[in-house]
Amino acid sequence: MSKSKRPPDFEKSLAELEALVERLEGGELPLEESLKSFERGVALTRECQVALQAAQARVDILLKRDGQEVVEPLDADEDDIDGDALD
Repeated sequence: MSKSKRPPDFEKSLAELEALVERLEGGELPLEESLKSFERGVALTRECQVALQAAQARVDILLKRDGQEVVEPLDADEDDIDGDALD
């Protein structure tokens, strides 16, 4: 019996990736362990990308009404989110 495939847990993958980066940046790992950590980091990055793409797809579905987008793109000239002008 095969396991059902579900999207990876973004927060868990990101936290593990951040911990790996910290360890690698420390510079104290032997070469072989660094390579294994780097390989795991690449896999975690891909998992995060998959999770973000799944979230984006869900948002896209929620933002469509009768087959048309209901959200307009932001203008670059508008104020930023905090209300401060972009000077």
